[in-house]
Amino acid sequence: MFVSIFNLFKVGIGPSSSHTVGPTIASRFFLKYLKNKNFKIKHLKIKLYGSLAYTGLGHGTHKGIIAGLLGYKPDNLNLDLLNREILNINKKSQIALAIIDSNIPFDIKKNIIFSKEIRDDFDYSNTIEFIAENKNGNIISKIYYSTGGGFVKSADDLDLKEIQVRFKFNSAKELLDIANSHSYKIYELIKENEKQYHSINDDDLKCKILDLWSVMNKSIYNGMQNTGKIDNNLNLKKRANHLYKKLTKNSREYDPLDVMDWVNVFAIAVSEENASFGKIVTAPTNGAAGIIPAVIKYYKEFTKNSDDEGVIRFLLTASAIGLLYKNNASISGAEAGCQGEIGVACSMAAGGLASALNATNEQVENAAEIAMEHNLGLTCDPINGLVQIPCIERNAMGAIKAINACRIAISESGQHKVSLDEVIATMWETGKNMSSIYKETSKGGLAVNVTEC
Repeated sequence: MFVSIFNLFKVGIGPSSSHTVGPTIASRFFLKYLKNKNFKIKHLKIKLYGSLAYTGLGHGTHKGIIAGLLGYKPDNLNLDLLNREILNINKKSQIALAIIDSNIPFDIKKNIIFSKEIRDDFDYSNTIEFIAENKNGNIISKIYYSTGGGFVKSADDLDLKEIQVRFKFNSAKELLDIANSHSYKIYELIKENEKQYHSINDDDLKCKILDLWSVMNKSIYNGMQNTGKIDNNLNLKKRANHLYKKLTKNSREYDPLDVMDWVNVFAIAVSEENASFGKIVTAPTNGAAGIIPAVIKYYKEFTKNSDDEGVIRFLLTASAIGLLYKNNASISGAEAGCQGEIGVACSMAAGGLASALNATNEQVENAAEIAMEHNLGLTCDPINGLVQIPCIERNAMGAIKAINACRIAISESGQHKVSLDEVIATMWETGKNMSSIYKETSKGGLAVNVTEC
């Protein structure tokens, strides 16, 4: 199934695509559903299940829910304004629902329920149940699944309509075969699909892609400028600004590993922005949002003959790789552990960088495979349910690993033993067999073995 680059890469706020962006979108969907049903709501209850229940408070899921109910979209959300709205809701114990223009009684602590109930009848871990009641006691309920990367599905319509594009592929092998048979690079094939799907020309598509990079680059800049604590939970100090100043003021002789230090700063900067509810791009998730921007910044700053065309090649190719993981495995930490977030982003970045550097299709596929192969089994165990430890540093490690995977791949012919399809299947099998305590529930790993600061 085709997934557009603009669905995999979406502008939104941190700290989580599945726990913040997804719930915002789900709330809007539900209000539109009520409007279509002409349902006059008088009472609303929202139940959160799975890792949304266990780590939702740390991820700000309740804020995402409220934002959607107030009519905000992830890409235009002003956090300061939202926080003021939340204070007003708490003060008045009522909420002004957008879309259906209705004021109803609402107590955030009572009406948003973090349910630890285990439900076997749900199709996904991250489940949101909306229950609306009118003045006659009639009830409408609707279930939505936040499947990672800001993607939301209704329980009534899990199968998305097939999108007609010129080049259909279900595996990396099919992608390579089709691209090579048309003498296309992977990014060229994806470009043709995007142009057809969005009914736009080459120049307009390029502008939209570069707009994504502009937001990514801005998040790097903001992260390197901002100081202070991320929040009052773990009391972590932001480090990107300090690391940036250290690099720019360092008078020592040139160290070839300075490039690595810069990549670390780029990735940490974005990740700290994300953890602080800042504006970022899901890439393909918020928890892994620092990797792809950091690797693109590496390409722009530290490789020869880099240009915007290379950035476009990078993101189009990365979207093809992300599509394969989304369709054949998962990009959700709640389903596959962190291999589904950091691992996938690392794989996308490695393949994207190879494409930006004009690698062959086989080298691109090899780079993506190498990157994931060495993220297999990676757990998602955030301390206190926050996208901070180990998430922020893990983005830096993922960015470095992506660059290394790319360099290994482009130094060879592209012929290798393990295929990208095989490593995707392995990742998904590993994720399904992984205990739920290691899948974004904060019930195992670092989350229980490290004393909170």
